[in-house]
Amino acid sequence: MLSWTARLDKLSAEQAQRNADPLRAPLEGIVRGMDAVSTHALLDLIGLRNTTGNGRRIAPSMRALGFVPIKSRQLMPGGWRDTASRGWARPVRKPSFKQGDKVGNLHRKTDRTDEQKEVRHVA
Repeated sequence: MLSWTARLDKLSAEQAQRNADPLRAPLEGIVRGMDAVSTHALLDLIGLRNTTGNGRRIAPSMRALGFVPIKSRQLMPGGWRDTASRGWARPVRKPSFKQGDKVGNLHRKTDRTDEQKEVRHVA
């Protein structure tokens, strides 16, 4: 049995967590089992208007849930050419770098001389 002050501390910590990110709990329930979802559909499911501000409000929560921002034609039914829509997707593989790392250092260096040797000229 917790004392009154311990219960008060526990409840205030839970309240602070809810106030810090009030959209995280609804987002967790909505995106459970999804691999990709458009921002427009996500805002509709939450019950928020489709505005840039609301899209920015859900961005930290989606990143915390492990989603990455994408731009795709496949998120809209019948999407073609200029009908690209923005959304969120779970990465297929875990990134092998940490935030702040330079991507150029992670690429495998190739030897150009080997590629040049394989090229054959036909006369």
